[in-house]
Amino acid sequence: MNSPVLLLISLLVLAHSTLTWGASNKNGDVPRGVIVDIAGPIGPAISDHVVRSIHRAESEGAALLVLRMDTPGGLDSAMRDIIRAILNADVPVASYVAPSGARAASAGTYILYASHIAAMAPATNLGAATPIPLGTPSPPSLPSPGDGESDKTDPPSDPAQRKMVNDAVAYIRSLAERRDRNADWAEKAVRSGVSLTAEKALENKVIDIVAADMQSLLAQIDGRRVELAKGTVTLSTANMSLDLLSPDWRTELLAIITNPSVAYILMMIGIYGLLLEGYNPGAIVPGVTGAICLLLALFAFQILPVNFAGLALIALGIALILAEAFVPSFGVLGLGGLAAFVFGSIMLMDTGVPGYQVPVAMIAATATAGALAIGATVYLLMRARRRAVVTGSEALIGAHAEAVEDFVTGDGEFSGRVWLAGEQWHAISDRAVTKGQHLQVTDREGLTVTVALDPQHYNS
Repeated sequence: MNSPVLLLISLLVLAHSTLTWGASNKNGDVPRGVIVDIAGPIGPAISDHVVRSIHRAESEGAALLVLRMDTPGGLDSAMRDIIRAILNADVPVASYVAPSGARAASAGTYILYASHIAAMAPATNLGAATPIPLGTPSPPSLPSPGDGESDKTDPPSDPAQRKMVNDAVAYIRSLAERRDRNADWAEKAVRSGVSLTAEKALENKVIDIVAADMQSLLAQIDGRRVELAKGTVTLSTANMSLDLLSPDWRTELLAIITNPSVAYILMMIGIYGLLLEGYNPGAIVPGVTGAICLLLALFAFQILPVNFAGLALIALGIALILAEAFVPSFGVLGLGGLAAFVFGSIMLMDTGVPGYQVPVAMIAATATAGALAIGATVYLLMRARRRAVVTGSEALIGAHAEAVEDFVTGDGEFSGRVWLAGEQWHAISDRAVTKGQHLQVTDREGLTVTVALDPQHYNS
């Protein structure tokens, strides 16, 4: 009698296990992907966010990472960090230039070429990938108007620029060959700065897909095979769920600090804070604030493409402005320091990369404040020179005194004690003085003053 019961129990357990496994398998069949936005100039903050997002997607087992891009370009070091992470990623990376009206210029083009999937929305563009070296006001020579996408372009005349362009060409061609994309057009984008629309990019095999929206992108790449560092995988994106990975507080803080305008302001606060602490030892607040701001500025300058000649000119300018307060140059040192400060500020972030320059308006405002400070210093110094001396021996000349006793004669002069500046002094005079008379100091030698009748009280 126990056999039927045992059989029934076994069947129920087996059914429960089957249903549980089926439900679990059904949930596991829904692939998960993540979206990471690249909006604006590519710098240290964006590169840090993208690299850490790729590592997070790998650790969480994401099936796809979509880089949604709209960028004018960025710093070479930040771009290479992102590309290095993409090339060594264990998760497929699809770069998607979107929404319509967006662009993947300069550094964005390199990232697009490096990605496993390159996609663009309609009415977007890519290209203009010519590298711009630090301090160069314009990119290397481009084809003359009317040449279109001609292969003929004049090489840069400067050897350093030529080396930089050749290095960039080799880099982007290697990416194109790795992803089987149009390497010849990639070279033109570097040497000639040419650009393409999304439709033309698809025709020229620069990108893989033109997709109007994210759902269209996922539908078109479903079933594609991509090569990862760990091997070839087939994408299953038809029913994929996408989550947006937003920047965390660390990325937001890094973005603020590495903004050239903020770094510039931090440097000025740091310098002036330490100066105020030096003028007023023990104030503490200016010194602590200045030290923190200066360290943050130096950290930003370490990872930003700073022109150190500009930084040196700023330091020289600050030194000359400070010297104005101690050396009687009547404004010459201050004006020279102001000029050095302005030229250094202009040169400081002259990268040619959009979004990584100190605004001229901010430089002008800082220079104006410095000029006003110099003018106020010169004015106060000149006013102080016209004031009467109030300390030392010279301050006693002309001071008023009162005889505290009758002067006695001796050696052809009269001497006695007077009340002067709250003290009793020994005094001499060339005429008789009686107790209580008002006197005026005319000279001093050691602890003895020479006095005469005060003309404010006597007419003689």
